[in-house]
Amino acid sequence: MSNQTFKNAKDAKYDEYYTQYYDIEREIEAYLDYNPDIFRGKTVLLPCDDPDWSNFTRYFAQNFELLGLKKLISTSYAPESKKYKGAYQLSWLETESPKYDKSKTNTHGKIFVLTNDVSGDGRIDLDDLQWDYLENDGDFRSDEVTQLRDEADIIVTNPPFSLYREFFAWIMEAEKQFILVANKNCATYKEIFPLIRDNKIWVGVQPMGADMLFDVPKERAEYLLKNEKEGSKYRIVNNVVKARSTSCWFTNIEHGRRHQPLQLMTMEDNLRFNKHKDWEEKRSYYPIDNFDAINVPFIDAIPSDYNDIIGVPITFLDKYCPEQFEILGITKTWYGIANKVYPKQTQVGKDGKKSTVKKLNDGPAIILKKVPDNETYYLIDDTIYVQEYARILIRKKQ
Repeated sequence: MSNQTFKNAKDAKYDEYYTQYYDIEREIEAYLDYNPDIFRGKTVLLPCDDPDWSNFTRYFAQNFELLGLKKLISTSYAPESKKYKGAYQLSWLETESPKYDKSKTNTHGKIFVLTNDVSGDGRIDLDDLQWDYLENDGDFRSDEVTQLRDEADIIVTNPPFSLYREFFAWIMEAEKQFILVANKNCATYKEIFPLIRDNKIWVGVQPMGADMLFDVPKERAEYLLKNEKEGSKYRIVNNVVKARSTSCWFTNIEHGRRHQPLQLMTMEDNLRFNKHKDWEEKRSYYPIDNFDAINVPFIDAIPSDYNDIIGVPITFLDKYCPEQFEILGITKTWYGIANKVYPKQTQVGKDGKKSTVKKLNDGPAIILKKVPDNETYYLIDDTIYVQEYARILIRKKQ
């Protein structure tokens, strides 16, 4: 791989992840189980999509009649405008179409529309998909695609991760229903978390702690094989490299799972019967020093008899039942509810290297009685601190 190709693969690592058909099908079917008519008579827009490589258009086109769709619109981004510029192949729709225009194929986005049985075979499916070139490169921020957004009832896609905040704002300003793939850490963004807190959006059906595998371009696959560890950043399935990501879905469409309350045990029973070997290592039930809460690092350890505030991992969100808990905040600096601000501290790395930092204010801090093993810690005078991952602050409803 050339140096430039290597750089392209690295730079575009999150923007060219193609969602698997199975994951789309599993997610959409959960909404249909809750409301079989959720898509009936609706116009669905799939922006940032490409029917040649993406499975979103395939799924919705093949299930057009089953879903009862009124119209399906899909738009793709011009190859020349993408961060990743690998070898471009003509689409299966372009190759045999009189609409093919060599001067536009690399610089213009495409629009794909499905409304009726064009082929005359008695059903509406992928064979009836009609396409044309867009006037511009297909950027979702363009007036052209924004007009399509305004026409749609529901928007479904896996948007480019590098533009996630901007894409999310673009969706929200239109007040549309949506189902979006996201990295789970997007839940901590200041543009997104307040909407989760206020029950305006929520996590979909895919568990946040489970992997999602994505198809990637050849150059990205080569980069993963050469530079990353199998099982961590990628997996090989049937001899095909699949990128691995801790992803989830965000939506404002109801599904039954989010109204299923967690079965809880008392704090005493959790202390006696928990099966977590790293219970103490994870500082379970330790007070969080800079927030008025206790640390609960395992969702199944949320105590039924504790009525004050607790801090839980962000993976709690896929089990969050709004009838059972209220979300109060998050242990991020931007949220502004820490009960103290630490002075500069001495950071001691795993290798014993010391440096002066301010990092302890960036998340939940816990005081320890002794120096931890094989873990970065912080010193302020003689007090020992460790910092946990971001915690969502919740309280059980009475």
